Amino acid sequence: MPQLSVIVYGPNTQGHLTELLDSLDAHPLPDTEVIVAAVGDWARETAEGHAPETVTVPLPEGTPDAEARSAGAARASGRWLHFVHAKDGLPAGAPRLLAERTAELDERTDVVLLDHVTTTWRTTAVPSRDGRLLAGTGRAAVTLDDAPDLLRLTPLLGTRAVRAAFWREHEEEFSGGDENFTAQAALLRADHLACLDQTAYDDRRLRPESLPPRTPEDRYALIDRYERLLALTEGRRPVRAVLYGLMVRDLVRVFAREGMPEPVAREFFRRASAAAVRWRPADHQRPAGLEGVRHALLEEGAYTRYRALQTANRTRRSARKAVRARKRRLGVRLREQQYRRALGRPLDPGLAVFAAYWDRGVACNPAAIAAKLAELAPHIHPVWVVTKENAALLPHGTDHVIPGTRRYWETLATAKYLVNNVNFPNAVVKRPGAVHLQTHHGTPLKRMGLDQREHPAAAQGLDFAALLSRIDKWDYSVSANSHSTRMWERAYPARYTSLDHGYPRNDVFYTATADDVRAARERLGIAPGRTAVLYAPTHRDYEAGFTPRLDLATLADRLGEDTVLLVRAHYFYGGGAASPLTGLRRTGRIIDVSTYDPVEELCLAADVLVTDYSSIMFDYANLDRPIVVHADDWETYRTTRGVYFDLMAEAPGRVARTQEELTEILTSGAWRDETATKARTAFRRRFCEFDDGRAAERVVRRVFLGEPEEALPPVLPLEERIPAPTPEELQG
Repeated sequence: MPQLSVIVYGPNTQGHLTELLDSLDAHPLPDTEVIVAAVGDWARETAEGHAPETVTVPLPEGTPDAEARSAGAARASGRWLHFVHAKDGLPAGAPRLLAERTAELDERTDVVLLDHVTTTWRTTAVPSRDGRLLAGTGRAAVTLDDAPDLLRLTPLLGTRAVRAAFWREHEEEFSGGDENFTAQAALLRADHLACLDQTAYDDRRLRPESLPPRTPEDRYALIDRYERLLALTEGRRPVRAVLYGLMVRDLVRVFAREGMPEPVAREFFRRASAAAVRWRPADHQRPAGLEGVRHALLEEGAYTRYRALQTANRTRRSARKAVRARKRRLGVRLREQQYRRALGRPLDPGLAVFAAYWDRGVACNPAAIAAKLAELAPHIHPVWVVTKENAALLPHGTDHVIPGTRRYWETLATAKYLVNNVNFPNAVVKRPGAVHLQTHHGTPLKRMGLDQREHPAAAQGLDFAALLSRIDKWDYSVSANSHSTRMWERAYPARYTSLDHGYPRNDVFYTATADDVRAARERLGIAPGRTAVLYAPTHRDYEAGFTPRLDLATLADRLGEDTVLLVRAHYFYGGGAASPLTGLRRTGRIIDVSTYDPVEELCLAADVLVTDYSSIMFDYANLDRPIVVHADDWETYRTTRGVYFDLMAEAPGRVARTQEELTEILTSGAWRDETATKARTAFRRRFCEFDDGRAAERVVRRVFLGEPEEALPPVLPLEERIPAPTPEELQG
């Protein structure tokens, strides 16, 4: 019996079934079977042309989705069922992730909830907003009564995997409604629910103009669906409260936004009003403000007054919008005039502008260059660009400007040197004689620049023409290794000079002393003798934000009292007092270093780095300390983001594909065995090519002091470099 049955159902709408089955064929499906409930001849022919182990269930043209699901489920032999509509998609590796997650669960758990992306006729793989809620729930199975907010997840059947026995027990009820009804009814009927806070489904929204027009009955079906669902909440006050709130919100939105013909709108409002009154909980509190007024008018059935409110709001919004637009235009014209006047002044050869990470503050390669500039060229005055909210965090005495202010534009217009690890705004003019230094902020594993065109999930909103205009302003591009040099030339094709000098921010890994390492650990509260594991995962373009990919509480427990986890992430499971990490943080076994700067200090303090695809691995490798890669979604990441090389084949150390594998590597000592050391040595030879502790000096001498390339300090061979002492060496 396979662990998971993927049941693909429906017609080959707009040819998307072909793409879905191609993606399933392209990746191994361990412990998984694929069944296609093919509606119509085109879907049947498409399914039969794929992998021989795919089971095809042919169905007549026009078979409803519910019947197609039932036909597929009848042929399924898996312990768990995942229903995938033929128009939708599965990210690479999704069935494997789902099979592994369901294998961890006992018979009490009936439904697994998973994250998704949305693809439309305009956009590709847009992250959902469900990730935070899924992550906040954790990995332990819960009841809906204990976690009623799970009803707020997008009601897609494809984002639920259901236990086969549970499905068959309720199949008649589940088949009596549309997909959204089935998705919510499964939660309401489930004994326990579990979460998978990783993207395992692609919801494809078809262009409405390509579908049959919606009938009045299609509109009214939303009301009927909610009434049927609310009937399942008898005696479950928290669950009913959440579901009722969702119903009223959705009814108001549909009425306001969908432009129904007047007779249909009146009937929809009448039915919605009756449902709102009929199902309103006794202790229900309307939301505050305008939304509460809307809800009250709906409950009262006050159609005419609701329409009058809509008209008044539209008039008010239009007036405010016009005032704001006028103010913006005036402000833009004023700033343009100030900037143009400043551009007429001579360049100041003693002025340099620095910025990092979209004006966050003094950080990264620009910070290391500015520090060395103060030592070698003190006659050049540095000014940092920092957002208003981050200005208070600057080191005392740092001269800075706030973006958009008069002094900001005047400084950018007259400075001879402009240094950034991202790009300055499009409006910044490249003046003759001005020098633009692009330092970058990492060695590229993932696709960058123009190479993102083939990966829309990574390139959302990126204007490639504007990007080319920005890179044409670069005079110099800093590189840490030949790989980066080649990739920058490919991703950012322009006439800049590549400075193969190393990353200035990495100098500290060779200049730090034993006292520096000891002080870094003391500042973090790491007791002597403890092993510090720095866990630093990267961002996923296909997810809404950071979601923990590890059960950190369990990992800390398995690693024991002598290990402390330094976790560099955005938040912990919602961060509430009930978090399983709260007690571990109090004992010092988990330290949240998400906002700790500089990150180089965290690296100095750590005995080992655990990461996934973050560029921190290239920097940390300079320390010649162990690195472990946790690559639980490599196939998905590689497909959606795009990569320049196969990290699984060229990793800097041991690779774990699951949490259990990671735990075994860290507890067995494999993280620093001979195999891991050999892999790290090869990785360092390739990616630590120019980093030797003098990168900032070479950049300052070349760019600011104008020294020729041949006069710069040569790069020290790798075998002659001595990294900062390890924490273990401090104990010797």
